[in-house]
Amino acid sequence: MTPPRRRLVIVVRADPVICGHSGEARNLAEVALTRGFDDVRLLTWPIPALQAAGLPLKPLDRLLPYSAGITVERPEPVGDYRVPDGRHQAGLTGRLVELLAERVPTTCLSMYLAPHTNVVVDAVAAARAAGFAPDVHTIAKAVGSDVTNVIRSCLRDGRFGAATALFTTFLANDEVVAVSEYTRQEIIASAEEVDAHSGTAFAEQCRRRVTVSYPPIDSSAFLDPDPAEVDAALARRGLERDGYILFLSRVARAKGIYDLLIAFGQMRSRSRVKLVVAGNGPALEHVQAMAKEDDQVIFLTDVDDDEKPLLMRGCAAYTLPTKPEPDFVETFGIALAEKMLTGGGPIVTTATGGTLEAVGDTAVIVEPGDIAGLAAALDRVVLDMPVSERRDLEVRARTRAMSFDRTAVFDDLFPQQTTIGEVA
Repeated sequence: MTPPRRRLVIVVRADPVICGHSGEARNLAEVALTRGFDDVRLLTWPIPALQAAGLPLKPLDRLLPYSAGITVERPEPVGDYRVPDGRHQAGLTGRLVELLAERVPTTCLSMYLAPHTNVVVDAVAAARAAGFAPDVHTIAKAVGSDVTNVIRSCLRDGRFGAATALFTTFLANDEVVAVSEYTRQEIIASAEEVDAHSGTAFAEQCRRRVTVSYPPIDSSAFLDPDPAEVDAALARRGLERDGYILFLSRVARAKGIYDLLIAFGQMRSRSRVKLVVAGNGPALEHVQAMAKEDDQVIFLTDVDDDEKPLLMRGCAAYTLPTKPEPDFVETFGIALAEKMLTGGGPIVTTATGGTLEAVGDTAVIVEPGDIAGLAAALDRVVLDMPVSERRDLEVRARTRAMSFDRTAVFDDLFPQQTTIGEVA
């Protein structure tokens, strides 16, 4: 067997997890095959471990396959029940050490700092200490909630030692990037707080080194869906074009799902359109119970990647009324950019976190938590917005979203003119 010439390893929570960075990893992996990487690997968690964690998961029997040349590895845990934590992380780290020992020029990208960046830093250190002399370049990407959740929770709880360890691990990589400018600023602000308490010097390093790399999206999966396929998908779900408002996201408080349900109950247009809640998440059972007497609210928990753009294209409006919560702030909004590519009804969202970096001036914006404002905005879009305005928003949104196409994002993150050995 011919050994690979160039390898990309992405350490990430990959499919079937419903989260933005699993899609980011897939898109970067697919583009890597066209950019000189002949061995692309996703190191991720065994499916039973993901299920046990309670993460929202896609239907296992309808996952899109990866292209030939992309290998998804799910290393088994190391140790037994006497090692209650860290067994799976040890498995990931050990497998990466084995790959680095092969001395194939390798780029390692970690997405979500804890514990994926730890896996990369520990594996590289182990490979070097063992004398393997790996030819490796490391990139750590803060995808957003790892900052707004993990680092911020450390600071809220006064756990500055844990925050120090996180920043040390992050900055140990050759390159450090953030998913949005909002996330970059959150990283710097958190570093300043740690510095003020502990006398460290993380903030200056973060200001100087952290760059922005927006989420890569496969635009071809969303542009110009076949009208016949749209109609067929809607018919299977008992829906009609422009006959529903779509919420397609993780079903969680921070996504504004409770605000949306209350707003829908107040809307003038509820007699004309249904509300489709598509997705899974921690609030699903509760919101289903809240809406059990409302036959205008439909829950879809089995939407796969093929059906997603079809539902987006057929809706009268798409809404993501996301709001800041202690455990999550929307740091970009990948679903917003995907909807911008598909066309269809206008987007109604909020200026939370990094959402304006996604939508710019191509969406209707309401204040986070403003239920009356959300109801009024959706009524205006459904009942009163002129066709010309809807069309203008659609065209400008698609043009803006093309800047997030996975090829452009990949080439910016992995410049072709720079080889691994030339990177400082």
